[in-house]
Amino acid sequence: MEKKIYVLEGRQFRTESDYANARRDKEITDKLRKETDFGDREELTALRKKLYDGQYKFRTLLGRDFLDEVEEQLKKIDIAEGRRRPVRTRQETAGEEVQAKGEVTADRSNTDSRRMHANPGRAGRPEGQTGRGRDTEKKKNSQAEENGIADAIVQEELEKLEKRRKLILALCSVAAVCCLGYFGIYSYYIYRTESAYQKLSEMKEMAASSAEAVTPSSEGPLYTLDGEAKEKEVLEEYKNLLLKNRKLIGWVKIDGTSIDYPVMQTVDNEYYLDHNMNQEYDKNGTIFMDKDCDVLKPSTNYILYGHHMRSGKMFGQLDKYKDEAFCEEHPYISFDTIYEKGTYEVMYVFRSKVYKETEIAFKYYQFIDANGEQEFDSYMQEMAALSLYDTGVTAAYGDQLLTLSTCDYQETDGRFVVVAKKVE
Repeated sequence: MEKKIYVLEGRQFRTESDYANARRDKEITDKLRKETDFGDREELTALRKKLYDGQYKFRTLLGRDFLDEVEEQLKKIDIAEGRRRPVRTRQETAGEEVQAKGEVTADRSNTDSRRMHANPGRAGRPEGQTGRGRDTEKKKNSQAEENGIADAIVQEELEKLEKRRKLILALCSVAAVCCLGYFGIYSYYIYRTESAYQKLSEMKEMAASSAEAVTPSSEGPLYTLDGEAKEKEVLEEYKNLLLKNRKLIGWVKIDGTSIDYPVMQTVDNEYYLDHNMNQEYDKNGTIFMDKDCDVLKPSTNYILYGHHMRSGKMFGQLDKYKDEAFCEEHPYISFDTIYEKGTYEVMYVFRSKVYKETEIAFKYYQFIDANGEQEFDSYMQEMAALSLYDTGVTAAYGDQLLTLSTCDYQETDGRFVVVAKKVE
């Protein structure tokens, strides 16, 4: 894009701000030209003094140009006046008679007068001062005055720079305070959430060690004689936790990572994206199970969601499974529902995304219940095709699956997914 150039009075200006200052200076100089008779030496001399005294504040070099214009006009007047002065010849001087002989003072006065007429260039000069010396002194004075104007302009620019520096410093200070405030609030959220999870974890461990949990059969839900489902009994270690939060549905843990969190479930999949387990606003959110999953039935596939926090919280370390070596060292995921314990072996690791409803693609987040063996096998084939590596683990219709999903920043709406199957 071609840079715009601003021109005024024969000078170029780089920015619109400098051009605005130049237009202001031009208004001042135009006004002074109208108010001043440039053919009158006295008015020009008075104007020059005002300019040197700084009575008119110029912001650009147009002020300097105007001062040069005044100086040049004064020189022209001096030259014009010098040409009009009469030059008296020696003959005219010799023809004058001495009117008062014996009066030395008068003779000297007349003699001095004749000398001045004979050499008009010396008129009005102190004795012993030559024309060249006066011109030199005049140039020095003019140079000093010009330097004074230049210094004033430089000083004004320095003041502008200083004001700008102070403004930038103030803005930076405000930005720093805002950043520190944000960091402080974010740190508080992390501390508050971690403290709450730590207390829950201690309560769970204490309950598990103080009483033996009642674990129902792994064959599925129990039924009464009339065919109605019998309510499962909550594991002892989760009973007290349920009293604190009825939305608790289980606990997920992966050894060798920071993933060791309670899992919540509610009818709104958006709620726990920015709330902690105590229903407080928290940018870290909470690990939660998809609203359509059922731990009583149970569903074919439990899907757990969590943020990929840069701090490593929530599912921030789930993407360690992108390395096959890590998977080989950490092949198991512990996931307990509030009714039964479970250990899952990692089967597939892949990247995907959230698709539009109208897009035809494999949408892993819609696989919760398989309607039959054929549909189940079809989903397994899709996941195997996406998997970053072959774990050697496979699943058959009837196996219980666990899917962990978090954000993946390699693409818009990207997701990083780990799928495991329940093992004894």
